[in-house]
Amino acid sequence: MKTGRDVVIAALLGAEEFGFSTAPLISMGCIMMRVCHLNTCPAGIATQDETLRSRFAGKPEHVVNYFTFVAEEVRELMAQLGFHTFDEMIGRSDMLQIEAAVNHWKASGVDVSVLLERTMVDKGVAIHCVQTQDHGILAQMDWDLIRDCVHALDNGERVTLERPIRNSNRTVGTMLSAEVARKFGEEGLPEDSITLKFKGSAGQSFGAFVSNGITLILEGDANDYLGKGLSGGKLIVYPPKKSVFKAEENIVAGNTLLYGATSGEVYLRGVVGERFCVRNSGAEAVVEGTGDHACEYMTGGVVVVLGKTGRNFAAGMSGGIAYVWDIDGQFKDRLNDGHGNILCDRMNDPEDRNVVHDLIERHYRYTESSRAKEALENWETVQTQFYKIVSKEYLTMLEELAKEEKMEEEAAAV
Repeated sequence: MKTGRDVVIAALLGAEEFGFSTAPLISMGCIMMRVCHLNTCPAGIATQDETLRSRFAGKPEHVVNYFTFVAEEVRELMAQLGFHTFDEMIGRSDMLQIEAAVNHWKASGVDVSVLLERTMVDKGVAIHCVQTQDHGILAQMDWDLIRDCVHALDNGERVTLERPIRNSNRTVGTMLSAEVARKFGEEGLPEDSITLKFKGSAGQSFGAFVSNGITLILEGDANDYLGKGLSGGKLIVYPPKKSVFKAEENIVAGNTLLYGATSGEVYLRGVVGERFCVRNSGAEAVVEGTGDHACEYMTGGVVVVLGKTGRNFAAGMSGGIAYVWDIDGQFKDRLNDGHGNILCDRMNDPEDRNVVHDLIERHYRYTESSRAKEALENWETVQTQFYKIVSKEYLTMLEELAKEEKMEEEAAAV
């Protein structure tokens, strides 16, 4: 979608909502270098590099002006077509001039008749949205959680609750986190101020956007998008304690977990689906196996994988550090090294080993993981089987930061 004409054509075909992406970006200064995932955006848009970000020249007024032009063109075309309101135009595919496109040689063999057919209905029957959708917000579990956590929200007292959960309970903890953010800001509450223990199968986005001070413990399993946008909270998931299967060989949560997480901790006893920690920019996570595309486009944080990964690991990863226990000796075949941009070496640095050991200890303490226990009991051998995965640019940045800190310490000592 770029122009008002695009909007009008989409509306005539039946669209009522319109998504813009590239054109508004260009109005802010994007020059389409297509390096969004490399942290090297020369326009200062898709980057965390302070030098590059200083080049950003976009203003809100630029985007406003762009959409004003789009709206003006839409209004002009509506007038030409004889429509007074936008709603009148929706679904009026009979107003499209289609012959030139349908008869074009490129369209040979493509049947679009169903797309272009106009549904004839009785007068008074709406062919556009006239009734708002009920998303069931008032029935969400979080309203009860907010009420029962009032002492923590009002006085900062510690609260612990236990609840059953089912897969129709979605985004559990999100509205509660919003209340914490409203009252305490980005700092949130002290660690474990609110501890919520659940049993069952959690629905999508369990623990999404959870704030500092909130800990969610799930005995069971979770759906997709667990920890999406995690903002300082702590998520712990493990199978039912009475289960007899091996947790490290079975799925405990779905796909696209920790999407866009900024901070916090996650401990998952079991294997997860695809695209684990996509765009993670600050959270720490321990898991016992992943599907394909783990750590895709990651920009920060620490990920420890105590088992096999899927293919395409670290695709587009520009920041953060991943540590993988190469338990079957085939991890490097599953790594996407970004044409040499990703470094993958054995975990030889004592500092790295201390970081991983500490995270595994916490994982064992929270989940009683047998895989974590195995790693800790055989640490002298296991630590040599870990790979450290990091981008060259991120490693350079860490080295520069370490030099600056050392110089500041030396200056302070003088």
